[in-house]
Amino acid sequence: MSAAFVVVVASSFVAAGSVIWYVRPRNRSGPLLVAVGLLWTLARLPVPDGIDRLVGGLWVAVLAHVMLAFPSGRLIGPAARAAAGLAYLSAAMTGLLQALVPASPGVAAGAGTVGAVLSGCAVIAVQAARWRRGTVTQRRLLAPVTGAALLATTLFVVVKPAMIAGAPIPYLTAVTPLAFAAIPVACLGTLLRGRMDRAGVADLVVRLGAGAGTPSIQRALAETLHDPTLRVTYRVPGVDRYVDLDGHDLPPDAGAAVTRIDRNGEPLALLVHDRTLLDNPELVDAACAAVALALENERLTADLRTRLREVAESRNRVLRAAEDERRRLERDLHDGVQQRLLSIPLVLGLADAALDERPERTRALITEARGTAFAVLGELRAIGQGIHPPVLTERGLEGAVRELMALTPVPVSLRVRLAAPPPASVETTAYYVVAEALANVTKHADAGRAEVRIDADTGRLTVEVVDDGRGGADTAAGTGLRGIAERARNNGGELTLTSPPGGGTRVEAVLPCES
Repeated sequence: MSAAFVVVVASSFVAAGSVIWYVRPRNRSGPLLVAVGLLWTLARLPVPDGIDRLVGGLWVAVLAHVMLAFPSGRLIGPAARAAAGLAYLSAAMTGLLQALVPASPGVAAGAGTVGAVLSGCAVIAVQAARWRRGTVTQRRLLAPVTGAALLATTLFVVVKPAMIAGAPIPYLTAVTPLAFAAIPVACLGTLLRGRMDRAGVADLVVRLGAGAGTPSIQRALAETLHDPTLRVTYRVPGVDRYVDLDGHDLPPDAGAAVTRIDRNGEPLALLVHDRTLLDNPELVDAACAAVALALENERLTADLRTRLREVAESRNRVLRAAEDERRRLERDLHDGVQQRLLSIPLVLGLADAALDERPERTRALITEARGTAFAVLGELRAIGQGIHPPVLTERGLEGAVRELMALTPVPVSLRVRLAAPPPASVETTAYYVVAEALANVTKHADAGRAEVRIDADTGRLTVEVVDDGRGGADTAAGTGLRGIAERARNNGGELTLTSPPGGGTRVEAVLPCES
């Protein structure tokens, strides 16, 4: 091989590796490319025999390492590690054979050729598998390097055995070094293309600010970051929940990466994107900063759609509950109260017939009718308790809660701060929150004490029930807590449950309380 070819190949590796090393010091591709260039040069210089045996085939192993670890510079997966290990083992075995059998260089050369061919085939197989499994973003990043590496590896696998066999292949022998020189150029171009992509962020800002006819932020970000799988989810204010623009929860994707976007120190949205973009964090950060304001506007839209959907679902639940309640009342009235009411006129008719001839019988029948009327009154009161707790009407929220405390076997303390009675619907919801929480304290918490705090401030009523029990409560585990959570949302509020195992339970409901 001519000195010009040696200089071209070595310079391409060293120059490209140095630039990558400087631009991305944490990426191992830079120092590995520099090492390939230096080892390539040493393998072709008149150096002492010991050094020649040491570095003769090592550049091949390091180059295989570069191709298998690109673009992050790290070997990911057992297949890549195994292929890199095979390349280094082949280089080590070749050097060892040259040292042990110096009188038979053909043996070492043949073993080195077999090892290099096997290493090259392993590299091709791993790269083909990465390409087949790769996403659109990964293939875009790998395409230049994979193409150059496959060409160079294929030529090496063909040319090396032919050279050992003495076959005349002058053209392939001349093209192979140039193919190897294309690898560092492709690596440099790919890694620096991310910096050039940052220029597209300015175009992203212009597109989003163009007004009517502009694409959605999600589509614009996907095009700017060259990731068609990218998804944007928006944080629902006040809760740790993220939804898409239509207000729906996105299913988790274990294979994707997540980048959080903050605005004024508060979480705003999440980008769910291809993991390959993690190798270019500057581009992702620049795109996120450019669209933060537009994302805030879309987050408000997503929040509005979420609340509208929740209102619609809540309305449907209320309608279903009202229909169920109507049927329950109809059934209770028909099966119990109606029959008793019908019996009263019959008894009074019998009393009227016996009025002249049997006055004692008349008195007994009138007494029976009176008892039936009182019984009907009691049944009506019992049915009415399913609509509105009578104790709230009689004693107000504080008095009703104190009655609940008196029925709870666990010691309960109460702290109330109410400037005025809350609206009836809010008062009822607060009562049921306390009732359900104290019922859970009695049945499940194994607590030594509990505390109820009711506080009205700045247009909202906060109801909090805390115990020192075993914790582990979950709204998904039972219908009681889930029911009061839905009741709180139906009143425009929110219920929060904090119940770490062994750390007690805290149930807090915040309800709008506009007077």
